[in-house]
Amino acid sequence: MRFIFDSNTWQEIFGSIGKNRTRTIITVVGVLWGIFIYIALSGAAKGMDNGFEKIFESVAKNSMFVWAQNTSMPYEGFKTGRPLQLKLDDATLLENRIPEIQYIAPRNVRGVFGDSPGVIVRGQKTGSYAVYGDFPVYTKIATKKIYDGGRFINDEDIAEARKVCVIGERTQKELFEKDENPIGGYIRIDNIFFQVVGVHKFSPGGGFDNDGDIFIPFSTYKKLYNTGNDVGWFSIAAYDDVDVIKVEENVKAILKSTHKVHPDDERAFGSFNIGEMFNRISGFAKGLTFLSLVVGIATILAGVIGIGNILLISVKERTKEIGVRRALGATPREVRSQIILESVFLTMIAGVMGIILGAGVLSLINKMTQGIDFPYANPTVPIPYVLGALGIMVILGTLIGLIPAQRAVSIKPIDALREE
Repeated sequence: MRFIFDSNTWQEIFGSIGKNRTRTIITVVGVLWGIFIYIALSGAAKGMDNGFEKIFESVAKNSMFVWAQNTSMPYEGFKTGRPLQLKLDDATLLENRIPEIQYIAPRNVRGVFGDSPGVIVRGQKTGSYAVYGDFPVYTKIATKKIYDGGRFINDEDIAEARKVCVIGERTQKELFEKDENPIGGYIRIDNIFFQVVGVHKFSPGGGFDNDGDIFIPFSTYKKLYNTGNDVGWFSIAAYDDVDVIKVEENVKAILKSTHKVHPDDERAFGSFNIGEMFNRISGFAKGLTFLSLVVGIATILAGVIGIGNILLISVKERTKEIGVRRALGATPREVRSQIILESVFLTMIAGVMGIILGAGVLSLINKMTQGIDFPYANPTVPIPYVLGALGIMVILGTLIGLIPAQRAVSIKPIDALREE
């Protein structure tokens, strides 16, 4: 340990490096490039993962949407092109038949899929907004952030078909005065008065919702728009430890059987599987991280081998110098330690520079992607991973330094002194 802090040791190391600056710099860049690639690619993968996490932070990862369309195959006397309609009873059937389903929320909406939005009036102010008919269970699947003092639809609202609503923050700004508290106030939805019980903050990823949407009890919705037991679509959340793709297949199979649809008809029911998309994104991010690790280690190894090569050349060039040191009493351990220390020092310098460069690039990417409509956020690499990569570099630097170190020790003093 005393040898490491000896000023003469570092003078010799810096002197050796200074004699071949160009060669040393080129070799160090090779090692630097390896850890830079690892930091940059790993951070990029993490940034993409974070971006999609942020977009869908308010929705259950193992969730999906299922809706009815038209048949594309004749079956049991029914012709092709028969329009299908989901019913409330379908939700109960699916929940009873598929134990992997944790939550299922029947939903209706007006003003999203080409139909006319609800006409909302308050005093002299008028606007058109999407109106959703929902059950309280919907917030178990897609979280709704409600401002203080308000609430979402509850079970009593459903049971009594209350005329209450939850409005969006944009709806509040457009229909209410700036400092006016909307909670407890009234608005008219298609000429029916509703009391505002909450204001929701828009969170992306919860489906088709936006910051102007209005939510009313499902039971009230069907009376207001005379939809009966019709359902626009189901929002479904499966348990975290189940195969969400298999759940989707089971849901469609049961719906086909219930609505007398051919088992091979793939167009009768549409779906969007958020869980499957999450798995693909997660798999891609993990693959990119693994690729960065493989490429980074391979590049680092190539660079470290380059350091070993220049140290071998350095030992060859310093044969006489080493012979003089040995003749003056330098032990083989001291000679070996100096060569290994030089190898580790070059490797460490390259590693730290690569980490700094990689962190700088990730910071630049983060600034460039802020405020744009792109699923990317906070590209970072965990500190333990960075330290682990640096530790691997030190180990490789030590191992590769053993080769020129052993070469230096094997030189006999008398032979070295004869070297010209």
